[in-house]
Amino acid sequence: MSPSTILLTILAYFAAMSLVARASSRRSGEGSFFTGGRRSHWGVVAFAMIGSCMSGVTFVSVPGMVGTSGFGYLQMCIGFFLGYLVIAFVLTPLYFKLNVVSIYQYLEQRFGLGAYRTGAWFFFISKMLGASVRLFLVCLTLQLLVFGPFGLPFWVNVLCNVGICLVYTYRGGVRSVIWTDVLKTACMILSVTLCVILIGRDLGGIQIREKVFFFDDVNHPQYFWKQLLGGLFTVIAMTGLDQDMMQRTLACKNTRDSQKNLILSSLLQTVVIALFLCLGSLLYQYAAAHGISETGDRLFPAVATGGGLPPLAGILFVLGLVSSAYGAGGSALTSLTTSFTVDILRKDSDTGVRKGVHIGMAVLMGVVIIVFNALNSTSAIDAVYKLASYTYGPLLGLFAFGILTRKQVKDKYVPLVALAAPLICLMLQLNSERWLGGYKFSYELLLVNAALTFIGLCLLIRRDEPRRHPSGARS
Repeated sequence: MSPSTILLTILAYFAAMSLVARASSRRSGEGSFFTGGRRSHWGVVAFAMIGSCMSGVTFVSVPGMVGTSGFGYLQMCIGFFLGYLVIAFVLTPLYFKLNVVSIYQYLEQRFGLGAYRTGAWFFFISKMLGASVRLFLVCLTLQLLVFGPFGLPFWVNVLCNVGICLVYTYRGGVRSVIWTDVLKTACMILSVTLCVILIGRDLGGIQIREKVFFFDDVNHPQYFWKQLLGGLFTVIAMTGLDQDMMQRTLACKNTRDSQKNLILSSLLQTVVIALFLCLGSLLYQYAAAHGISETGDRLFPAVATGGGLPPLAGILFVLGLVSSAYGAGGSALTSLTTSFTVDILRKDSDTGVRKGVHIGMAVLMGVVIIVFNALNSTSAIDAVYKLASYTYGPLLGLFAFGILTRKQVKDKYVPLVALAAPLICLMLQLNSERWLGGYKFSYELLLVNAALTFIGLCLLIRRDEPRRHPSGARS
């Protein structure tokens, strides 16, 4: 597949995305940037959220993981669905009742300024690093396929990709994110579906035989109950307590519409994930039949652009990759701008400040991507992903304590608890096999992190002040 064809595919998608963003940003005021004016249809948001949950990394990683874990990822999907029920019937009514722009405003009303800033900064660090890594991996792929062959340096690659994310979200904000996510979801589903058909035709038919449930070894990371609990609490933390994800849900008209959006979206996401896993099974069958040695994240790019399939397969791969990458990057920029402007600067009504912050977030993301490239270390990427998962544990603990209890805490010490919990989890993960008889932590470490935060908050309960209700009122 030639660099020119890939570049034309990217430019065509960018043109389509720009038209969608321009149309969706008409009559957008400052409030519309943050909440979409709370007039988005729940069905549109549900479809958009399918793509918003998947990045360029997901696009290549989910099919690649079939080689080592079969269809075990579907075990997490069961947990995802249960988690979405918690978000729909516990968190969403709370956010709408408080009429918040940023979900971390709840922490200020419930605990105080210390907890509020703790939540905002934990989200900011996690989202900036996580979004930068995801876009970095896409930039690496495009450097090999497009920018490198044209003799362009990596920083030009970063400038173009971050610039695209900035351009289509600069004015419209969350409304543009929702509608471009609709485009992204459609392109991604089309890409995966047609790739399944093309590969299945080459193999002479589609036959899927993969293991789904793992009940035999409790110490194994794929053990069913680990995956179920991991999926449950991961989706609560990384969707229900994530400004990026909840900003779409809060763009619905009311609580009921948001609940319908979340339930439908969770069901549709399961179908799409199953489609990705089927693609992965076929990719491994194709690789075995054609002598392709690549596995994991390298498998899908190798098969799609290797020349054995029709050129359409390569075009579909690039289309799915860039659509998922730009969608994730744009939504991250919007949520980072919202959180930094509303939570940290507290300037939600100042258009000039918001635009300056939006540009600043794009510049910072570009710098982080270039730093990752300079480090040129996979271990650095792994460390960032672990850090991103750790930062949601304190958020989960904070929200759980606020919702499940009526106690008030010593707010100025909340940041210390939020820092201590992940550090203890790190020690547990590094020493679990030695301390716990060979046990290896998986996604359930998030729950341990949250529990430690909850316990720490219990130690900070005030005895000398009236209690504050979740709505912020004192009694």
